[in-house]
Amino acid sequence: MKRLLTFIVILIAGLGLKASPDEGMWVLPLIEKLNIGKMTELGLKLSAEDIYSLNQASIKDAVVSIGGCTAEIVSSQGLLLTNHHCGYGRIQAHSTVEHDYLKDGFWAMTKEEELPNPGMYANFLIRIEDVTSQILAGVKAGMSEEQRSSAINEARSAIEAKATEGTNYRASVSSFYGGNYFYLLVFERYNDVRLVGAPPSSIGKFGFDTDNWEWPRHTGDFSVFRVYSGPDGKPAPFSTDNIPLKPRHWLPVSLKDLNKGDFAMILGYPGRTQRFATSYEVKEILEIINPSRIKIRGTKQEIWMADMQANDKVNIQYASKYSGSSNYWKYSIGQNNQLRNLNVIAKKQQIEDQFNSWVAANTDRRTKYGEALNMIRTAIEGRAEYANAQQYLSECFNQGCEILSLNMVASAMINALKSGDKNQVADITQRMKNFIGSYYKDYNPPTDQKTMKAMLKLYRSDVPVKFHPDFYVNIVDKKFKGSIDKYVDDLFARSVFASESKLMAFLDKPVLKTLESDPVYLAATSINKVSSEVSKNLSQFDAGLTTGRRLWNAALMEMTPEKTLYPDANSTMRLTYGTIEDYDPKDAVTYKYYTTLQGVVDKYKPGDYEFDLPQRLIDLNNRKEYGRYGSPKGYMPVCFLTTNDITGGNSGSPVMNGNGELIGLAFDGNWEAMSGDIAYEPELQRTIVVDIRYVLWVMDVYAGAGHLVNEMTIIN
Repeated sequence: MKRLLTFIVILIAGLGLKASPDEGMWVLPLIEKLNIGKMTELGLKLSAEDIYSLNQASIKDAVVSIGGCTAEIVSSQGLLLTNHHCGYGRIQAHSTVEHDYLKDGFWAMTKEEELPNPGMYANFLIRIEDVTSQILAGVKAGMSEEQRSSAINEARSAIEAKATEGTNYRASVSSFYGGNYFYLLVFERYNDVRLVGAPPSSIGKFGFDTDNWEWPRHTGDFSVFRVYSGPDGKPAPFSTDNIPLKPRHWLPVSLKDLNKGDFAMILGYPGRTQRFATSYEVKEILEIINPSRIKIRGTKQEIWMADMQANDKVNIQYASKYSGSSNYWKYSIGQNNQLRNLNVIAKKQQIEDQFNSWVAANTDRRTKYGEALNMIRTAIEGRAEYANAQQYLSECFNQGCEILSLNMVASAMINALKSGDKNQVADITQRMKNFIGSYYKDYNPPTDQKTMKAMLKLYRSDVPVKFHPDFYVNIVDKKFKGSIDKYVDDLFARSVFASESKLMAFLDKPVLKTLESDPVYLAATSINKVSSEVSKNLSQFDAGLTTGRRLWNAALMEMTPEKTLYPDANSTMRLTYGTIEDYDPKDAVTYKYYTTLQGVVDKYKPGDYEFDLPQRLIDLNNRKEYGRYGSPKGYMPVCFLTTNDITGGNSGSPVMNGNGELIGLAFDGNWEAMSGDIAYEPELQRTIVVDIRYVLWVMDVYAGAGHLVNEMTIIN
């Protein structure tokens, strides 16, 4: 810690090179030295110890990771808030045509009505510790990248084991600055997390794809869960004997009005940024990664949506899958647009030119860093055709043809049958029977059949022949005269995996020959051969790219450009601070920092899946029944903007005022700054937040679940 802290302080104090005041996802143990002064100047009333402490309850104890999203504890009884889109999969899993919680919402009026969620967890951070010197102690000069990685992993395992010895904690050592620094993070995981409430999707996902990543925004993007512990207060699997968690800290909730310039602070788990990326890596994103994702997912989603809108059951089955696909489909569109509009490659090239001049001016630098950029360029350009093929393999087959995922079932059963061990066969059979019910619950074969036809055609037309699985020639061409439609129809007609009933019948009497000739098994095996070869070819560039990136990160820190003051996001807890602000997206246009319930109603389109609204919400707005949650200015607030620096993984993060009181839940970024994961844009970049007053209004006034609000510590 001391090593990294000293370096950054020198950067800031000695060289005067600073990030934008609101830029940065800061590591918590460093905020006392690096951030607290500026935060106090902007309106923070707390100390660094109030935010992150090892010795007393602090804000970090109320902020949890729930796997891909962030959530926060808001009551002494373990009540948990996160985004609707973070809880969407859980809401979908509990929904049926008869009880469609996606459409109608869900509210548990007693704790007995709260719904368990197998596999869901809440990770509470215990501590963060700099272990760089311990991790790198075994790294010697002259080691290959493979040897270096092996030494680091050996040290990592030892540190993680020691950190959890004699406890129920979990530990992980994460890499920072491209593998130049390492931190140990210790967590306590609670596995009993129950669904308490969710608004209907017409509130929680209002605007759907059209409004996603856009401002003005009018989405009530929240859902409510509760963390349970065993009777002894420790983590425990689901049991009716469990009790609501008694947390170390919970966030008070503020009903105070919000104004432009107010301080805003976020703690959360941002997933991944690439602020250190080179122009070569940005070009790969622009030309390979995003275009294929946009094209393939767009095709798939069009098929899914048509079936979803035609059938209520299919709509429930595919709601979460569609949402997961479309979110980063639109993100990729926006990112490519803004990478071009904001000329990000040219900005990266300016840094690279500066680096080249800096390196050339000193012999030691040339020796140490001279090959960094060239190593990255060689790897990125050398792997281009394999990266493109891998993207298509993943998007078209792994994510585009659901039935092929059942090859895992086929392979496991084939191995069991070949072993001749009846007990092993019986065990595999039972496990498969336990699994397939949940799989087919959210699977519609006719939808997948249409999608598979489109995916196979896209792959064949877009990907070079040398990356084609051999089933195209050996089966599609020879047996079906090149007709992909006929091939897919035959696959679904003959495969034991095409329906739950067919697979259950097969499992009652499994036969090796049947599986080995099954068209799903044959197709997946053919695809896996190509995928394995592509991965092998890609891997030859890994060592050079890893080394190049580590040297590039180290060089940038030493060269001290403005973007080197904080590490890239890597799913570890970070703090970001800023203020509530408007912004100007283009000439002669200013976006206000808040939206209102009247704005929601103004967007209303009866019967439209994106902009329909419950009649009760419309009626409450018409009568201006805002309760105690309306603004003194006469409107019901819905969403607001801040200058905080966030990314994916921050969804659901608490947005707090200067007193550490909850004022909203972060849930999105804005279209004009979609390049922000690669290059921060201080004039444009905004965090979109659902106002906590709207969250509570929906709970209390709209849904009649005021008992949940009564649990909270409300600051009027």
